[in-house]
Parts: sequence; structure tokens; C-alpha cells
Amino acid sequence: MKASTLRADIARTLFQVLEQGHSLRELMPALQAKHKEQDRAWLQEMLYGVLRQLPILQYWLRQLLNKPLKSNQKVIEHLILLGFYQLAFSRVSQHAAVAETVGACQELRCPGLKGLVNACLRNFIRQEMQDKQPDDAQIRSGLPKWLFKKLQQAYPDKLDDLSQAMNSRAPIWLRVNQARVNQSEFCQALDEQGIQYRVPDDKQPALILSKGYDLTQLPGYQQGWFAAQDGAAQQAATLLAVQSKDRVLDACAAPGGKTCHLLELQADIECLALDSDATRLQRVEENLQRLGHHAQVICGDAADPSSWWDGKPFDRILLDAPCSATGVIRRHPDIKWLRKGTDIPPLVELQRRILAAVWSMLKPGGTLLYATCSILPDENREQVKQFLANHPDAVLSPLHAQDSTDNPGWQILPGEGQMDGFYYARLIKS
Repeated sequence: MKASTLRADIARTLFQVLEQGHSLRELMPALQAKHKEQDRAWLQEMLYGVLRQLPILQYWLRQLLNKPLKSNQKVIEHLILLGFYQLAFSRVSQHAAVAETVGACQELRCPGLKGLVNACLRNFIRQEMQDKQPDDAQIRSGLPKWLFKKLQQAYPDKLDDLSQAMNSRAPIWLRVNQARVNQSEFCQALDEQGIQYRVPDDKQPALILSKGYDLTQLPGYQQGWFAAQDGAAQQAATLLAVQSKDRVLDACAAPGGKTCHLLELQADIECLALDSDATRLQRVEENLQRLGHHAQVICGDAADPSSWWDGKPFDRILLDAPCSATGVIRRHPDIKWLRKGTDIPPLVELQRRILAAVWSMLKPGGTLLYATCSILPDENREQVKQFLANHPDAVLSPLHAQDSTDNPGWQILPGEGQMDGFYYARLIKS
């Protein structure tokens, strides 16, 4: 497929994300299927790169484009942003970046704008725009205004490192399924195929791949030797510490990574995997089957137990609550532009309702692990503080020395230990 066609498809996808609010999760499968395997990595690198660097790219665009484009020509703005990204942040030659990006105007049915795109890109080179950095710290951070302000308030001393980590590429973690293979055997199989990896420092049965690989082609994929799961998400099953014969609820379970991990650590538990999204529950079933585990999978609303619960209480509950996903932005950069500041209060209220509902299903003496992939205190520390204040039968079970009722839980920030941003708080029902 022509290089200009690749760039046209990237510009269309950027338009769909930034102007129409579609997520890359829904757009990428069809987009990748359209292109040859050797082009897919480059396509993803360009898409993710533009979304990571969007504020500075838009800053340059405002200086080089006299007036915004409208209606069906708006997609050309996104094409120009892609051109800027190639020139400033990629190894694409200047000639190819200009010529093929200009050529994409034909594919986008805007041949009359070739001159405009050519002028913007050549002026970018001539004026050495990549060396012109704005004074505005928010633009330099690569974050939207609402998120920049929230993180500035929550982490004033860590803001620069945090924004840098959020705009970096996330490593691929693998969790070794010890029910099928031990870590040394899996490492040996990877070594034999020349797969490059590192073993994390914390002794968990996990590996970090040194570069991108097609996971389905790694040794042991069909045999269920491993699952892709970030190091922060791998903490959940360990912290819940299920015991033999426990009745366990994994609320909001899709796509099933934590469900499978619980069963790997304790195969004889009675595990119920619940999620309100029937489509995503198919992923739970697929993961259980490939990894060789069994759980009862139910489509239901965790905030409304009366619609699905049999009345039998649970010994342990994992609640990986719906959240802003601000901790996994480096893995899903479109989240920055799809999520709005106005989304947070309704999310906090939904978390509160689900937390109260699942608490009612927990046995006295039972353990609930509250988790989010967020780094916002409203969804994490403040949510748990409020819950403890409203539920006298809830006792905090500390996860580290500083974990207290005044500052409950464990907040992992993006990049810490090469992990995603995640939050955990463990509660015991007295």
C-alpha cells in the first residue's frame, strides 16, 4: 500500500478520535487489518506519537496556519499535525515526510489543499519550528488543561517527572502462568527463539519484553504459558491473598486478567467473574480457556446485586472499579483527549455506589480490595477515606508503612518500577 495512503488513514483516525470522540480501542482492529503486517507498527507509532505530543504540535500549527480549516477540510489539519510529528520526532526523512504527507491530500479528497500542506511543512523546516518551545508549562507537559491542573494540585513536586512518564512508551509485561509452566522454563523457551526480555526486581513471576513482539507468536501462547498484564495490575491477586476454598467475586472483571491470576494463585477457589459489558465478557471466557482456568462468568451490574446475586456472601472481593484510566495514558494516549474534567464527579459517584453495593455482599471478616487504574486522589485516597468514614464496619488493612486512615492505600504512579499508574486499598469487614 502506498505511503500516502498510510498517512491518509492516520489522519482520518486522528480526526475520528479528536473530533468525533471515538477510541483507538474501537478503531484500531479495522485499521490494522487494512494494512500489511510490516506497516502496522509504524502506523501505531505515528498515531500514538501525535496523540502524545498533541499540545506542542497544535502550538506549532497555530503559528503556521493562518486560519482553522472547516467542515470536510478539517481532516487536513490532522494530516499537517502528522507531518509535524514526522519532522520533529521521527526518523522519517524530511523529503519523505513532506512528499508523502502532501500526497495524502489526494487520498483525503482535498487535492486543492496540497499547496497549503506543502507550505506548512516547508515553513516548519525553514523556521526550525521543532526548536521553538512554548513558555506555557501545560503545553510542554503534553497533557490537556484539566488534567494538568489536577496533577499540579495533587503532585506539585512530581509534575515534570509524571508528565514525562505519561508521555513515554509503556513496556509490555508478561505474567507467567505458573499453573502451566515455571518461569525458568518459559525464559529458556524465549532464549531459544532470541526473544529479548528483562526480569523485574520484585521476584514476581513476570517478565518485561525489551521491544515489541507479536505475542501470539511467542512460545507457549496457545498453551497458555503467559498473559500480557502490566506489573501494577499483577499486584491485585497477590494483595487480595485468596485462600483455599474461598468464595471470591471479581467485580468489573473484564477482560479477565485478574480473574485468571487469582485462579493461578489458588486453583480451588469458587470464583465469580462479573461485568456489565457482555461483549467484553467474551474476552474473559477466551482468557480463561486459553490459560486453563474455570470461573463462573456472569453479565450483571455490580451496583445492583439484586439483579444477579444468589445471596451467598463472599470471602473476598476484588473491585477494579470503573475510573478515569489516567494511570494508563502512556499505554492508551487517546484517553487524554477523550476524557474530560467533567467526567470525574460522575465516575466518583459510580465508584461510591458500586463500593457500597459489593461491601454488602462481603462476609464479616472478609477482605475487599479496591483498585483503580487512576492517579487522581478523588477516585482513590479521597474515595476510600469517605467510605471508611461512612462504614464503621470497615477497617483499613495497610499495604505499606504509610498506609493509614488519613492517607489510605497504595498509589503507584506511572513509571514507578516500570509499572502503570494504579491504586489499591485493602479493607476488612469487622
